Amino acid sequence: MGAYVLVAEDDGRQAEVLQQYLEAGGYRAVVVHDGRAALDYALRTEPDLLVLDVMLPLLNGLQVCRQLRRQSALPVLMLTARTDEEDQLVGLELGADDYLAKPYSPRVLMARIRSLLRRATALPGPTGLRLIGSLMVDPGRHEISVGGRRIECTRSEFAIIEAMSEQPERVFTRQQLLTVTSGFERSATPRAVDVHVLNLRRKIEQDPRRPALLVTVYGVGYKLSAGA
Repeated sequence: MGAYVLVAEDDGRQAEVLQQYLEAGGYRAVVVHDGRAALDYALRTEPDLLVLDVMLPLLNGLQVCRQLRRQSALPVLMLTARTDEEDQLVGLELGADDYLAKPYSPRVLMARIRSLLRRATALPGPTGLRLIGSLMVDPGRHEISVGGRRIECTRSEFAIIEAMSEQPERVFTRQQLLTVTSGFERSATPRAVDVHVLNLRRKIEQDPRRPALLVTVYGVGYKLSAGA
């Protein structure tokens, strides 16, 4: 049996179809129908991926994602009936790795799932540690830390930090950083990069309102400051 995928979907028919597709693809699929069960199963059974509908009873998908990110870096693919960009950005801000708007093609959804799982299980790249000010990036272990304190981050957030850590003080445009995350967020816009940067600043900066590590270069983009 392949990877374990947890599906949180309250629409019985959609959940059944998705479970059938996953099992036909060789995955182990478990379906829950409310947000509390999704959070409990995600933390207790440690799936390889969570497919999370936004409109769930008891706890909605955004609430689940917020609480989950406090304890886990589990890959999350969010399903939403909302097509407004602001709603999609909220999901990314809370730590979702990708999102897909309903109605969706099951084949497209399966392609997104395969992509996220490949990224999650990929062999490590270069193992050399990178130190930028108080920030340490470990590509081999897929970890970052600040002052010895390990920081949990999503795959898109790590991809941004890893790319920028290769060239400290280089200014990256939003479009360049969007390209870095394209394997996770195929429908993302440059505004999604700003959301990831805000999230990263909350995690790595002593004062996110006055960033010293992840610095804005006005009119151009962002850089990692080696002098922080």
